[in-house]
Parts: sequence; structure tokens; C-alpha cells
Amino acid sequence: MKTIVTTAYRPTDATKRCARETAQLLGLQAVERNKRPIYKLHEELAADVIVCKKERLELYPVGQSEPFFFHPNSAAFRSKRPLGNDPLIEVSGLEPGDAFLDCTLGMASDALIASLVVGDTGRVVGCESDPVIAHVIREGLKNYEDMPKLHDSMRRITVIPQNAVDYLNGLNDNSFDVVYMDPMFTEQIAEASNFAPLRNNADHGQLTEEWVEEAKRVARKSVVLKAHFRSTDFESFGFKRRVRPNTKFHFGVIQMNKTQ
Repeated sequence: MKTIVTTAYRPTDATKRCARETAQLLGLQAVERNKRPIYKLHEELAADVIVCKKERLELYPVGQSEPFFFHPNSAAFRSKRPLGNDPLIEVSGLEPGDAFLDCTLGMASDALIASLVVGDTGRVVGCESDPVIAHVIREGLKNYEDMPKLHDSMRRITVIPQNAVDYLNGLNDNSFDVVYMDPMFTEQIAEASNFAPLRNNADHGQLTEEWVEEAKRVARKSVVLKAHFRSTDFESFGFKRRVRPNTKFHFGVIQMNKTQ
């Protein structure tokens, strides 16, 4: 599916400039809005639509009336709790100063929690295979204005518009302390609605032996998997499952414990 870039309903010089620059950066076509509603642009151009608004970028996939855009999502309330008790941090052993690789960036909620933990002496990198989604998330992390206490953590996250396995293949051994993967669940979770507009656009690639082996090569401390509680990936790929009662997903870990 092709993608075009346009402005908000009433464009300004700033949103026009944003549309031109976004289109040029992503190699897409910039289209005059001409006060057309999104569904008309979908019908006339048969394309997903990136809308440059004053405060953010929004992506409207064909057939969707609700946009996808960056916001802290679950990280907003997770950040208010003791971070040491967060299930991702607890299972991974992530500490201040560590390097964290999120192979499945999505809304960047997990990467944001990791960034809060590793602090300004650490490093957080997230892979997103779709370049359009990656750009929306990258710009959101850079420009989001609410929740000032999260700004530094957002700005520290590096977004890589690349398939995770390809990125892992290019890394040296022991490049990160923790490698994390959260593939698109084969069973949808009704409550997980924030990513709903992109369910058809998102990478549905499931876990593979190569993915896990490359993650183990790259990780110094641990490789962490998040998956639906019915998933057999934990046992199939050697993860020690951490059961979380009354939740729809579990975490699994492979402890590496390599000396630095």
C-alpha cells in the first residue's frame, strides 16, 4: 500500500513545510489537502495518509478513520510505579548505565520504561521495520510536549527503521546488555487497542531460531520475550517463563550472564 503526505484540514506555513520535508525524507508524494476529509483521500488516492499537524504526525491507514500517532501509552502509568517492580525490568535485570535493544518498538512504551531505568549513562535502541511507522514514532519521541518528566527519556531513544533480525546480524557480539522482543501476538488482546489502527500495517513476523540465536549472541545479560499466555514460544525457544497470574501476556527470559 502506498503512502502520501498532506497537511491538517486548515494548513499553515509550518504544516506545509512539514509535509514537504516528511515526503522528501521518506521518498513519498506530498499532496495538497484542499479541505478533503481523510476518507476522500483514501478513496481518490488509494493510499495511507500521513497528516502533518501543528502538534504531531498522524497516520491514517486505508479503511481506518482513527489515526495512529505517538503517545506514551502504558508507559504513562508504569512510570509512576516503582520501576524495579515493573515486570520487564524485573525479569531482564536492566540497570542504570545498561544498553537495551527493543527489537519490536511499536509504541515505544517498553523502550521508554527502559530509558528511564538506564538513565543518561545508558543507551536504548528500538527497531521498527516499517519506515513510515518508525518516522511517526521517532518524531513523536522528539517532539511530544506533555508529561515533561518523560522528555529526557523519550529523547534518548534511538529509532532504527529496520527489521530486527537484519539489525542484529550487523551487530558485534555482546553489543547490548538486554535484547527484548515482543512480536505481534497471534491472538489479539481486546484491551490492547492503541495499536489497533495499524494492525494491518504492522510486521506480523513471528519468532524464529535465527532471531533468538542472534539475540543471544548480542546480549550480555539477558534476552527477554513477551508473548501471549497461550504462546508456546517460551518453551520452543528455551525461555524460562515467568507466569503472571490474571494477565493476558507472560514474560520469558534467557539468562546470558556474560562477563564484560
